[in-house]
Amino acid sequence: MDFSLTEEHIMIRDAARDFAQTELLPGVIERDNTQTFPKELVRKMGDLGFMGIMVDPKYGGSGMDAISYVLIMEELSKIDASASVMVSVNNSLVCYGLEAFGTEEQKQKYLTKVATGEQIGAFCLSEPEAGSDATSQKTTAIDKGDHYVINGTKNWITNGGRADVYLVIAQTDKEKGHKGINAFIVEKGTPGFDIGPKEDKLGIRGSDTHTLQFNDVKVPKENRIGEDGFGFKFAMKTLSGGRIGIASQALGIAAGAYELALKYSKERKAFGTEICNHQAIAFKLADMHTEIEAARMLVMKAAWDKDQGNNYDMSSAMAKLYASKVAMEQTVEAVQIHGGNGFVKEYHVERLMRDAKITQIYEGTSEIQKIVISRGVIRD
Repeated sequence: MDFSLTEEHIMIRDAARDFAQTELLPGVIERDNTQTFPKELVRKMGDLGFMGIMVDPKYGGSGMDAISYVLIMEELSKIDASASVMVSVNNSLVCYGLEAFGTEEQKQKYLTKVATGEQIGAFCLSEPEAGSDATSQKTTAIDKGDHYVINGTKNWITNGGRADVYLVIAQTDKEKGHKGINAFIVEKGTPGFDIGPKEDKLGIRGSDTHTLQFNDVKVPKENRIGEDGFGFKFAMKTLSGGRIGIASQALGIAAGAYELALKYSKERKAFGTEICNHQAIAFKLADMHTEIEAARMLVMKAAWDKDQGNNYDMSSAMAKLYASKVAMEQTVEAVQIHGGNGFVKEYHVERLMRDAKITQIYEGTSEIQKIVISRGVIRD
């Protein structure tokens, strides 16, 4: 067992940390207040190779491993979870989905642009009545011979208003249940494809989240991903990797809040000494550090499993379940350590606390992760 990072991994981590500190940190509070999508910053992340981290270089990607992905996601998430979730969706869901299951023509046409950040991707699974229950797709894709006609609504879509390429999950044959679901590539600007108003969210407010409407949207047959009926399996396989991304986001949020709390505790004085010298605060810091390290081990294990070609369904579910719990609990503690200052925006921890909550919800709620884990335990 080797818990040390390679020199390359350290360089990648440090590059992501430097970008987060120098580029993401300035203006992060304003972007949160105004719900501003950081378009220029996304372009810069593309230039650094962050938008196609694990994609083969022949398709414009960086050719890095999943450990590198986790390290980048953690550093970005310490500062701006709105930016990091764009990276997660683009990498784990869109790039992975296209590279692993797309045709060569689809890769050349779409992946090469999404992996470089020239274009942005979105993954469209959730619906008003099909969030956790992904089998209950109401969006339909009717086979018309040389094309499909898509009708329906998708909710809570990250990058919804800014994406260029949308991977859309829809029901083609209701009689077949989940085996009648397909995945399609839909381009922005396709007639009948409309983008609804931006969601006004509790956290990750800089992230671009919208409802999407599909009204008789014609999609050519060559834009279906995989064989007929592959859509549900495509979504589940893609989400397993997505959970590594969100787990590392949760880890970064927790670690960022902890670092701010530790720094503050060494500066703030009460009763004649820095508050870190009071056992009540010192013990909080000890618990925070321990919980975050435990989460980090689970996240790294899931990434390692992916890199080794092992099945990572359970390890990614455990990583997301635990890391998101740690993110929620430790950001609350970070606010507590800051006292009244933790309740105001300039100290950042209140934003991290708000951002933490979504990690327990999207790409599979904590309850769904427990279903995945329990099935794996019982099957073994």
